[in-house]
Amino acid sequence: MEHEVITWTMMNWIYLLLLIVVGYVTYRRKALDLLGSLFMVLMGLIILLSAGWKWLILILLFLVLSLIATRYKKSYKKDFGLYEGRRTAKNVISNGLIAFIMAAFGGYYLPFVGGFIGAVATATADTMASEIGIFQQPRLISTLKKVNPGTDGAVSVLGTAAGIVGAGVIGIASFILGILPNPLLAIQIAVISGTVGCFMDSIFGAVLERRNLINNEHVNLLGTFCGALIGILSTLG
Repeated sequence: MEHEVITWTMMNWIYLLLLIVVGYVTYRRKALDLLGSLFMVLMGLIILLSAGWKWLILILLFLVLSLIATRYKKSYKKDFGLYEGRRTAKNVISNGLIAFIMAAFGGYYLPFVGGFIGAVATATADTMASEIGIFQQPRLISTLKKVNPGTDGAVSVLGTAAGIVGAGVIGIASFILGILPNPLLAIQIAVISGTVGCFMDSIFGAVLERRNLINNEHVNLLGTFCGALIGILSTLG
């Protein structure tokens, strides 16, 4: 028993070190500002202690996918003013708060496991859709009229496909990590929640953000909430 406690403590220290390294790298690579990196480390630490390293790895996977998508064709994005650049603590909180809340209870109740996967899948799908979808002429989701890439509430076939792939990766990883042992259920929750959450994000952007009723952080928060809700409902069927 004592040996298991020591092993558990050592592993947590290792994952904490990994988390700090990731936080440092994201700051040095200008993916997050200092406060954003600190918030990411803090939220990751609490997820590690409350839900375990597997849940932490899933969050870090979202971060890696987001960084890859953001850096993809960086020069092109900069030329057209579409490169978001360094994100802040507000971005970290708006994308991660719902998943953070789900993780606090996920180790004890299955619906919150689905909620966690749904929230992470939505955040991943939204980022992938936003960063990849700008390479195709989008349409405003509320009117289907053609708009410029980067317009709030804009959607495209390319972006939607990228979002679905991103959500699917989260589902597969959820199964591989053992967060949800049923592979079909894990992928189903991630893809459906991620896709619905991503579309809801676009709807909020088109209907509310474009009218300056809410900002981008509010949109992200509402989108991940919708994804988490779908994830929770998927485990109750």
